[in-house]
Amino acid sequence: MRRYSIADVRSTLKNRDSWWTVYFVDPLACPLTKLIANRTRITPNALTVTSLVIGLGSAVSFAVNQLAVGALLFYVSFLVDCVDGKIARLKGTGSPFGLWLDYVGDRIRVVFCAAGLAYGQYVLTGDVVYIVLGAVLAVLDLFRYVNAPQMKRVREAVHLNAEAAAPGGQVERVPSKRLMPRVNRLLARHRVRSHLISGIEFHAAVFVVAPLIGAAALLPVSTGASLLLLANEVFIVYRMWLFTRRAATPRESREHALIGG
Repeated sequence: MRRYSIADVRSTLKNRDSWWTVYFVDPLACPLTKLIANRTRITPNALTVTSLVIGLGSAVSFAVNQLAVGALLFYVSFLVDCVDGKIARLKGTGSPFGLWLDYVGDRIRVVFCAAGLAYGQYVLTGDVVYIVLGAVLAVLDLFRYVNAPQMKRVREAVHLNAEAAAPGGQVERVPSKRLMPRVNRLLARHRVRSHLISGIEFHAAVFVVAPLIGAAALLPVSTGASLLLLANEVFIVYRMWLFTRRAATPRESREHALIGG
């Protein structure tokens, strides 16, 4: 069996990732990946199933009002979930079924944890607002992960249409306008994506940070994280709308507008 070094493991890291993963998960996930890759024959799919089982344990802990235990189990579940992708890239054992299993497992974990959190707090307090909170958390997560691949398909379709319409298949690329380019370059050097919150930070805030703080933090932290995630999604959709408008505008019209004719 080949012996993998920590440098080998780090070569599997994504070029850009969420700040929560970069700073709070990868420092543990990398040595754990090295240990598992060198000392076991555990497959990525087996790790994905293990992650899901631990995640369901987190949901049960939330349901019986063991918030700190549930938070730690959710963190461990996400940690194992990160390791399975690194193992797959390290050993070249990834598969389309593995991608599907990972995707579905993540959604099941979040929905059950949201339900467990809502149920546990409702039983404890009798306040129906926690039931509403659980539903909102589940819907936001599902929207985020259903919306992302659909937006990707839209962009791919726009590019294909542009290539088909362009003479010789040469597509005019519209340069992207990034806000705060220096900040973005700084974040890129640390592998951090430029957004403040995504699905991963949303999960971390709701299922790790808030439960560790205590029951009093569940509503304000979850509400704040939900609003930030929703704002981020609206911004992404707005950017996609601008992209499709630019792509739909004939090149001659853009050039005409640029010269002010």
